[in-house]
Amino acid sequence: MLKKLLIGCAVTIFILGFILLLLAQKEKPKEIIYGMSFNTPYARELGLDWQETYDAILDELGVRHLRLAAHWPMVEPAPNSYNFTELDYQISRAEEVGAEVILGVGRRLPRWPECHIPDWVNGMSQTEQQAAQLRYVEAVVNRYKDSPAVTVWQVENEPFLAAFAFEHCGELNVDFLDKEIELVRALDDSRPILVTDSGNLGTWYGAYSRGDRFGTSVYVHFWNPELGQFRTWLPPWFYRVKDNLMAVLYGEKETYLIELSAEPWLLEPITDVPLDIQFTRMNLEKFEDILEYAEATHYEMQYLWGAEWWYWLHLQGRSEMWERGQKLFPNSVATTTDNI
Repeated sequence: MLKKLLIGCAVTIFILGFILLLLAQKEKPKEIIYGMSFNTPYARELGLDWQETYDAILDELGVRHLRLAAHWPMVEPAPNSYNFTELDYQISRAEEVGAEVILGVGRRLPRWPECHIPDWVNGMSQTEQQAAQLRYVEAVVNRYKDSPAVTVWQVENEPFLAAFAFEHCGELNVDFLDKEIELVRALDDSRPILVTDSGNLGTWYGAYSRGDRFGTSVYVHFWNPELGQFRTWLPPWFYRVKDNLMAVLYGEKETYLIELSAEPWLLEPITDVPLDIQFTRMNLEKFEDILEYAEATHYEMQYLWGAEWWYWLHLQGRSEMWERGQKLFPNSVATTTDNI
């Protein structure tokens, strides 16, 4: 009996190992295409001129693939009173330089506190809040659906991630998420819809099964008050396995590495943290490690996270992150100069 049990375990392990090996296969792209996220409220939080920062990302850094966010409080600061100043400029400039934009809409969008809700919504019933949210989403989509720069709609950001910012976001209403996706698709059926999930903590199936495209975040270096600094224990092939498993279950889709963190992990505003502490959490050595790790995931499209911080450092004479970033983009000032 013991011999049969051991043989059965060995066969099971072999079969599982073989399946894992098959799922880990993903063709390595000939070239990685890098993009960047840009967040207007975060630029302001750093004390930056958001327009100057955005222009520098396009003109000096040379980014041509952008992920922008239509934060609800920024777009609709008062009921039925819309402010498209920031997004109009950003989309217009993207059109001018021939950049492609993933534009995020919804309640949960990038940057802390994850769920961004205008103050005037407080006190509304859930039904009233949802109706107001759908009106805001409709206004944004109708505003930019004719722009050649907008190529993908992102609906919410990591909506199934319950382990992070729960105190701000609460329970996910899956039925309402489906309503948002249906609304965006009804308003503009010419563009694909992207739904994202956490690479480290997400199960992926809820997001992958709903979108036309899927995006995962990848965080390599972390910091925690109890644990201190630590590096992810997940190997890069873990992302290939999950990607291929989702394709088997829900059909093959175009997938992005949508949020590759290249800024320090902090629990307080960056401007309140000394530079020497910031550079213990993120620096050129860690950045190179992150790029190497991400390359091993075999994702062709990789959107970096942290351009605002790079530019904030750059203005203080600490340009190492900015200058390393320039080497990733063919249209950057540094790359263009090198080719002359």
